[in-house]
Amino acid sequence: MPVDTKAATDRLMRFLAVEGVTGQEAAIGRELTAALQEAGVSADAIRLDDANTRIPVPTETGNLIVDLPGRGVLHNQPRIMFMTHMDTVPLCAGAKPKLSGRKIVNEAKTALGGDNRCGCGVLVTLAAELAKQKLDHPPITLLFCVREESGLYGARHVKLDKLGSPKMAFNYDGGSASNVVIGAVGADRWHVEIFGRASHAGVAPERGISATMILALALADVKAGGWFGKVVKGKGASARQGTSNVGPVTGGEGRPAGDATNVVTDYVHVRGESRSHDGKFFKEITKAYKAAFEKAAKKVTNAQGKSGKVKFTAVTDYYPFRMKDNLPVVKRAVEAVSAVGGTPNVRTANGGLDANWMVRHGIPTVTFGAGQNEAHTIDEWINLDEYDRACALAVQLATMR
Repeated sequence: MPVDTKAATDRLMRFLAVEGVTGQEAAIGRELTAALQEAGVSADAIRLDDANTRIPVPTETGNLIVDLPGRGVLHNQPRIMFMTHMDTVPLCAGAKPKLSGRKIVNEAKTALGGDNRCGCGVLVTLAAELAKQKLDHPPITLLFCVREESGLYGARHVKLDKLGSPKMAFNYDGGSASNVVIGAVGADRWHVEIFGRASHAGVAPERGISATMILALALADVKAGGWFGKVVKGKGASARQGTSNVGPVTGGEGRPAGDATNVVTDYVHVRGESRSHDGKFFKEITKAYKAAFEKAAKKVTNAQGKSGKVKFTAVTDYYPFRMKDNLPVVKRAVEAVSAVGGTPNVRTANGGLDANWMVRHGIPTVTFGAGQNEAHTIDEWINLDEYDRACALAVQLATMR
């Protein structure tokens, strides 16, 4: 079915102009609600859940959920769900979207926010086209998640009984509309507090225990063991692969951070992550970091023989998944991509997706892109041909018989 591409682009530009970094999604939630009602969705069909009350970090609002009753010959078919996320990364604050031919670019030195205002545009366009063209379709749930960019929290904490028991779901989040993403990595997010001992570095450095040196020795050990960056253990088909990264290094709230060069650093706080498609392997990567920090703490001692200490904490952010190619949701996705003129590219993703938690919740979910490019960078731009294809794909997925 043809889609009103001008209206779809206008919606996207409208949503890009609304700031809504992760955890601060109230304004974009209001804008989406207004646009949905303008498209013909009843106010009674639109609501916010209370997922934000269960998210462990401050979050302005809950997930936005929309119920579209079935229509025509498909009205009594099993419910399906379309989903995306409302938030953008903090780098998008202050973005100034601009049309440039078949692209949307950014006039500000920020990220643009196509990840994931493109997904928002696709879902609202789907609702608008179903109403405008009076197309037959099964009952549909639209889900706009909060805090995807900071831990997939909205999808993790949504209550399934609020979604109407969909049998399958289609998620929009990054890349080409022809990509049929049926799996993704899992990840641990970890942090370590390193406790040393302060002393005057210019008078009696031997009395101190340097938390900075513990950090340096631990990271050197991790690197030497092949646990940093791209991690490959084993050879050939049996090789296990994953990635790891060390993120912010700070002094920690309320603790000295070694700001003065004449004081031996007594406290450092480090955050990082471990990822893999193998659910056991990313845990092994995390374990290697923990062992390295504990080993380094014992190595760094002062003149009195006292050593440093560490407190290492790890939590699983999301679990890996890989759906089978013959599942109905995958077959429907492949058929729909072909129907709108694309070449299906069935693949897995090396990042986490809201789909990780949907699959964990028991709802098989395929993810598509919607024209986002160079996400999370100041070079971000949107391919409108891909965005239009993503909108057409959503309508195709919703109306297939």
